[in-house]
Amino acid sequence: MRSGEKPRDENYHGGNAAMLLKYDVNHDGTVTRNELIAGLKADFATHDTHHNGCLDAEQAAQINQARVEADQSTATPVMDWNQDGCIDYTEFSAAPYSLFDQLDADHDGKLTPKELRRAGAGPRNGGPQEQGEGPLGRRRDTGDEGPLPDGPPPQ
Repeated sequence: MRSGEKPRDENYHGGNAAMLLKYDVNHDGTVTRNELIAGLKADFATHDTHHNGCLDAEQAAQINQARVEADQSTATPVMDWNQDGCIDYTEFSAAPYSLFDQLDADHDGKLTPKELRRAGAGPRNGGPQEQGEGPLGRRRDTGDEGPLPDGPPPQ
């Protein structure tokens, strides 16, 4: 870093959980699995300008550039994980679904303000606050719970 240069904010726009807050459509400070699914489907449909269920490299580059501009170091890029030339809904939604599962500490299908704060994000618009701070919620340690509705299969 050069002298006089500000350090990069590694918690820009609320940390890694902030990507999920945009799906809190009723702005109650809680992100439900249904809100996440509906939001991700709408986002994918918006980006799928060819209406073929696939995002190509050019579409992915545009999405990724917008994510970097909005979220800097916390941006999660969309990637063609299986390298078949098509980023389908499963690949597009994998990171948000995975993060949701990691943060849903009590596995109730919703991320409360407390669960979101554990990952460094807070509710938008001064939403409800819960007491208690703690370490990042633990990952699910079972893979046999089945896939999320319309989401990626368990790994």
